[in-house]
Amino acid sequence: MRWFGFGFNAFGQICVRQKLVKGEESGDAVEEVKVINPTELRADKSGCSHIRASWSRRASVHLGEDSCVSLAGFGTSNSSESCDTSTLESRGCKDAFISESHLTLAFPDRIEFWDLQKKEKTPSWSMEIKPQSEGSAVNFPLVPGGYVTSKPPFYCPLSPHLKARSMALGGEHAILLTATGAVYTWGQGSHGQLGHGGLTSEEEPRAVEALWGMPMSSVASGGWHSVCISDGGDLYVWGWNESGQLGLPSRALRKASQEKSSQLTGELHQGVNTSPSKEPQEGEKHEEVFISIQAFPALMDVTPSCEIRTVSCGSRHTAAITTTGDLYTWGWGEYGQLGHQTLISSDEPQRVEFFRLERMRVVDVVCGAWNTFAAVVKEEVASLKNPTESPR
Repeated sequence: MRWFGFGFNAFGQICVRQKLVKGEESGDAVEEVKVINPTELRADKSGCSHIRASWSRRASVHLGEDSCVSLAGFGTSNSSESCDTSTLESRGCKDAFISESHLTLAFPDRIEFWDLQKKEKTPSWSMEIKPQSEGSAVNFPLVPGGYVTSKPPFYCPLSPHLKARSMALGGEHAILLTATGAVYTWGQGSHGQLGHGGLTSEEEPRAVEALWGMPMSSVASGGWHSVCISDGGDLYVWGWNESGQLGLPSRALRKASQEKSSQLTGELHQGVNTSPSKEPQEGEKHEEVFISIQAFPALMDVTPSCEIRTVSCGSRHTAAITTTGDLYTWGWGEYGQLGHQTLISSDEPQRVEFFRLERMRVVDVVCGAWNTFAAVVKEEVASLKNPTESPR
């Protein structure tokens, strides 16, 4: 399995910034901040099992006989991504959770919180947990009895009645999936990200009633939006849509696109008298409905040909993998985080053609705030039983 990254790279969290050659224009340095072409991540011989990302950092979890976590981005040397036990004693950990201030490590018998702003040899806080068996590993941010956050108090308890299966933390809200497939949300609700139909906040987990009776298989959250996948592979979205991150019509994006088109048209027709466009007659006028906040879950059709298997959210963009192994992205794209090799934002899901052209099947996706990381495997090409035989 190979990992690729694209989007915000100001701290080298995707690829190490190369030294400028003498006489090289400074414009190339800007390109290093915005990685618009999916770029393979450097990996050591142990390989990377999965990735956790924050705004300025990336944590790569290497599982196996000598499991550990390697860091890239702000505060790291960037010269190597090998596990640095002199800084972080991560040997033996099974998962990680990273923020701008802390790295949280999950071991079979304990959880450790390391302050990334201090160069200490011991964790800033830790808690013991019941030793986990191989088949019941910690599923961050969930831990036995509760969940971990990026700031004190690092541990928050959860009612055992919820029977939490997985969980995602947004900018100021949380979304939880129970063992029965029910969805609960709580926290800040000012952008409709809780899915309860209003903009009020909730201090305690509250069931998203609009999804009641439809079992969900996974959940994800962005800065101010939430998504989930049903057992049948349908995608539901709600929250803020200012940058098209819900895949619904965004007035801001359409307006920006129209202004750009008008500017290009003006340049083409400069100096030429053109008559004003004709206003639509009565009965012809069609007004498009724009959505800035979707306070209830809405069913989103990414592609009619296949179902959605995995989804992840950035601050203002979303990425989803279909059952055929294609990656679709939408939302804010001004750092190249949509993977379409442009800096264009979009409120419509578009397939990332790079992986299809390279005959790669996407098997996992993780969004940082302004970037995206995708795990791929080489697509197997069916061959004839007899190589010399021509197909009929």
